[in-house]
Amino acid sequence: MNTMAIDFQLLDKQLTAPGSPFEIEEVEIRGTATAVWKNAFPHLRAIVEHSRQFAERDYLVYEDQRLSYEQHYQQVVTLGHALIEQYGINKGDRVALAMRNYPEWPVIFWAATAIGAVIVPLNAWWTGAELEYALQHCGARLAFTDRQRAELLTDTRHRIPTLEHIIKVRSEDQPLSHVEEFSSLMSALNSGQSMPSIALEPDDEASIYYTSGTTGKPKGAINTHRNICSNQLSGVYLRVRVEYRYGREPIQPKEQIGQLISAPLFHVTGSLAMLCGSTIMGSKIVFMYKWDADDAIRLIEKEKLHAFGGVPSMPLQVLESPILADHDTSTIRSILFGGAPPAPELAARVKKAFPNSSASNGYGLTETSALSTVNVAEDYIARPESVGLAAPICKIKIVTSDGAECPAGEIGEICVKGPQVIKGYWNNPEATAKTIIDNWLHTGDLGYIDAEGFLYVVDRIKDMLLRGGENIYCIEVESALFNHPDVIDAAVVGIPHHVLGEEVAALVQLRPGSAFNPTELQAHVASQIAAFKVPVRIAQHHEPLPRNANGKIMKPAVKELMGIG
Repeated sequence: MNTMAIDFQLLDKQLTAPGSPFEIEEVEIRGTATAVWKNAFPHLRAIVEHSRQFAERDYLVYEDQRLSYEQHYQQVVTLGHALIEQYGINKGDRVALAMRNYPEWPVIFWAATAIGAVIVPLNAWWTGAELEYALQHCGARLAFTDRQRAELLTDTRHRIPTLEHIIKVRSEDQPLSHVEEFSSLMSALNSGQSMPSIALEPDDEASIYYTSGTTGKPKGAINTHRNICSNQLSGVYLRVRVEYRYGREPIQPKEQIGQLISAPLFHVTGSLAMLCGSTIMGSKIVFMYKWDADDAIRLIEKEKLHAFGGVPSMPLQVLESPILADHDTSTIRSILFGGAPPAPELAARVKKAFPNSSASNGYGLTETSALSTVNVAEDYIARPESVGLAAPICKIKIVTSDGAECPAGEIGEICVKGPQVIKGYWNNPEATAKTIIDNWLHTGDLGYIDAEGFLYVVDRIKDMLLRGGENIYCIEVESALFNHPDVIDAAVVGIPHHVLGEEVAALVQLRPGSAFNPTELQAHVASQIAAFKVPVRIAQHHEPLPRNANGKIMKPAVKELMGIG
């Protein structure tokens, strides 16, 4: 193996030269000159049309169901026409999508975006109240759901004035009042139809993904078609560049790649990174009803899959599974990490268990349309603590609290600039102005860049926990605790967890004379917010919680009181 790496900046100049597949040009985006990929797809409909060349290949596999690329394309076309002709969906209308990773999810995603609607994927783990808030906030006209999400909305839909229709996938034998069936829409499938011709531009709005805000209410991050399509080419570029860095000629795979997508599609990682990227490559995509390491191992063997991943806990669970040695997983070539910092030793463990594979880690946010940097192959082995390098159209800098740029090796806030950065937050100009300053996205994450340009993430500025890739804002959990009549003060912190990264813990002060019942407090919190946000441990403090001179809770002192290292 060649371990002498070519300087990536030298390669950038060569690979992005005029006339190359990765040529860079400058365009104006919202009044600002911006470097972009000249040959990126102009919009998401172009990706769907591109995928038709893989017509007879398997596209989606879910349990005993298989859908070819051509079958999928025809379903997208049929649904696109139905959205326009039956429901009157216009360009810019919001179409919500709240369900598990079913094969219908991509059909709805591609159909909505192909006709210029704005797709709004919603967290399928949310409570009915959380779903209601997002649907109200984005003004969705339609909501595609599975049965569980449809049931959650049954009693609240009358409070969502813009919501005209709820369309349920699957469970046709269990109808719900005032809920339509997806299968009825698809019964008019006509293979002779072409995609509706709606004028689309790269900077049109394509999606809204909700991400938690410091107020506890989610913010709707607006991704344009350019945001999403830029990252598709960036992902390819970063892997091509690392091949050249180590003296190898990139080779286009001769066989179809099989990708297990276990990350939720309502996250940008699952949809914008994995789903979109796999579709462009003509890959076979395999879904799971829910994540289970043993089931994943069985699927890898059965479908001869080449790639899997997700948050680091997922590969870790596969490595620790007692059935791993009993199954043939030799087809695995790539294992992807993201959403949480992996342990440095994970790279070595992955290489030992999957000798034909290369592991990769990366950094991105909802606000960067999933991707900012990638660390892969020899670069990852050499620097497993790093999240890698950016593509040349993406700029990253580290700044101090007063905005001054930090030198190499100095920790500060990570800021990102480029065509992948969101347009802003839906109906929230204040949050947009606070987060995107002079076209630089202020991530709220702390990190540093080393002398060679590799990015390292060391902490989070924002009061947020990261549990298995799910963002949990402490203030939201604290607010739920404060709503209990016996709680007069509360502080939420993270407990380190070897699989999930962090679990939620809380320290509370109760009203005098109140009985401390942690189980009852957990049930109270669970009635207000999603189950994954409920503290696994609640402790009582008999004195006021430690605060600084500004009245803010001192979280390190809270952890010390709870015995959390």
